[in-house]
Amino acid sequence: MKDNNLPKISLRRLSLNNGQDKEVIWVAYDGLVYDVTQSRLWRNGKHYEHWAGQDLTNELKDAPHGIRVFDKFECVGILER
Repeated sequence: MKDNNLPKISLRRLSLNNGQDKEVIWVAYDGLVYDVTQSRLWRNGKHYEHWAGQDLTNELKDAPHGIRVFDKFECVGILER
């Protein structure tokens, strides 16, 4: 569920939080942006063949886990299209 109190985050701002240019690591899924910085699985902005700083909505269908994986991360904003 989307919280209207969350800030809108542009694709550009999302891309800047990729774990390489900055230590902050964000990914987007289904219109929401999550901070995965503390996840050991996202070190250096890469998780298997997936790169941080982008919308991973279309890639999740191939993942061995479901959308509940995002429950453990802080939602930091709404992806602005």
